Amino acid sequence: MTDVNLDQTADWKRNDHRHYMHPFTDHKELGEKGGTRVITRAEGVYIYDSEGQQILDGMAGLWCVNLGYGRQELVDAAARQMQELPYYNSFFQCTHPPAIELSQLLSDLSPGQFNHVFFTGSGSEANDTQIRLIRRYWDLKGQPDRMTIIARKNAYHGSTLGGASLGGMSAMHEQMVMPVPGIEHIEQPYPFELGADLSPEEFGLQQARLLEKKIQEIGAEKVAAFIGEPVQGAGGVIIPPDSYWPEIQRICDEYGILLVADEVITAFGRLGEWFGSTHYGIRPDLISFAKGVTSGYLPLGGSLVGDRVADVVIASGGEFAHGYTYSGHPAACAVALENLRILQREKIVEKVKERTAPYFNERWAGLGDHPLVGEARSLGLVGAIEIVRDKDSRERFHKDQGAGPRCRDFCISNGLVMRAVGDTMIVSPPLIFGKEHIDELVEKAWKCLDLTQQSLESAP
Repeated sequence: MTDVNLDQTADWKRNDHRHYMHPFTDHKELGEKGGTRVITRAEGVYIYDSEGQQILDGMAGLWCVNLGYGRQELVDAAARQMQELPYYNSFFQCTHPPAIELSQLLSDLSPGQFNHVFFTGSGSEANDTQIRLIRRYWDLKGQPDRMTIIARKNAYHGSTLGGASLGGMSAMHEQMVMPVPGIEHIEQPYPFELGADLSPEEFGLQQARLLEKKIQEIGAEKVAAFIGEPVQGAGGVIIPPDSYWPEIQRICDEYGILLVADEVITAFGRLGEWFGSTHYGIRPDLISFAKGVTSGYLPLGGSLVGDRVADVVIASGGEFAHGYTYSGHPAACAVALENLRILQREKIVEKVKERTAPYFNERWAGLGDHPLVGEARSLGLVGAIEIVRDKDSRERFHKDQGAGPRCRDFCISNGLVMRAVGDTMIVSPPLIFGKEHIDELVEKAWKCLDLTQQSLESAP
């Protein structure tokens, strides 16, 4: 274990506060709380901070470290590629072997309608790319008025201008002068919050048909696409009823609009399939991916482009005036290739579906018995628990009491990463979790719920 150096930790925290602007952070509050936690190393499914604490990583980094930490094969793949060709671009009629081989492998692993890949550096860039592809497609089809993209409230599609506009998070929109025009939002399929009076099937159909209502309101001749996460991640692990996605597919087919699956979180085994679209039986025209494609070891994202779109954009001729300096970065592609080959070789996706996820789902459901928990839901290796004041009425705690953030802080203090989305606690552990890790996660989560309950009861 790395030696604990409290002076070094204090110095890091001071300089962090002085210089480093963190994503999605209230820096004033962070400074008042004593600064950041400094993570110095990681191994397997654990991270370690500069004060020597071992912490079970229940979020796989940020939904991405599917193979866990310390996979030497991924480090070696990056090093080999760095020595041979550390960088070259994909502009100017150039390419390189890692991008070619990864494009082929992704096409082989993805649903049958996908034979082309556009690489980006992140999921946010992938969703910006989807906007460009969608609008280019309809322009080339001679229907330039089909500009409107419909998304969902409380969805997260990234933090770039385009991605944030697609997303339905009001706090992000409030900090933008104007979101990208031509994007509309419908209500999300959030059964716990919105569907208490309906059966899951009825609620799923009701929420899906909001898409049809919105299309009719705008005019079908003006609607280009619908985009959604198979399971909403950052919004609080919102798992739609089984009736939801088939009805969305029916509506997209009926009105001829493109269907975009944002699989930045759900691709590469998270739901027990290579792609979450397969789990729900839908046929998207475009898929956004990132995160798990490299297990987070290097940044990489992209758009899987279905034949319906690719055949038009490619066959039309003319330049698709879009791209990034690091599109298809050779080292990132080399790591992704090795990462996907390990998933194949070790049959990790199959293990998640057949063994890990069923055990996780069973243990996670047990958290629903805790007095603070209104619902414990999970699918594959994602889970959420709803913290409530009253289980029967689903009444929440007042937002000033900060039930979720309290629970999150107790988790970190007791060696567990569990994220708070308001008063919804969520997890997305590495796909290599064993039963012993699931047991540890659930036991620590229960303990931290107990501590949260005690804290709320003693608060003034």
